[in-house]
Amino acid sequence: MFTKSKKESRNEAEQREQYEYARKRIIQKKGLLSHLIYFIVGAILLVIINLALGIGKDITFIGYDWFLWAIVVWGFLFLIHSFNVLVKNRFMSKEWENQQLEKLKKLQEEKISELDKKVEKEVTQELEAEKKTLDSEEKI
Repeated sequence: MFTKSKKESRNEAEQREQYEYARKRIIQKKGLLSHLIYFIVGAILLVIINLALGIGKDITFIGYDWFLWAIVVWGFLFLIHSFNVLVKNRFMSKEWENQQLEKLKKLQEEKISELDKKVEKEVTQELEAEKKTLDSEEKI
């Protein structure tokens, strides 16, 4: 009377899973936006430290000031973070994971059925061989 059907509980579980996935994506995008803000503020501070305050003006690497290299490296890390959040996680989402899981399950089931057939064939052959030996012993 008060129990839920399996279909309803499955729908609730799917909804919970979708909610959790959406929450994780929002946290990822929020982290990316924070990283962008830190990058912009940090780059501005590095420029101010070097050019306006003159700290580290004499430090160069391959003809460029140190702060430019720091900004380039930080920018590269930001691009990697952006790729992970916006590209990789979009294509390799929970749905993709479920599809891969289903493929693997199907392959495993096929292998198990092949092994079952092989075992059944071997058992049948063994039984036939035993029957032949029993028949030959009875004839003797």
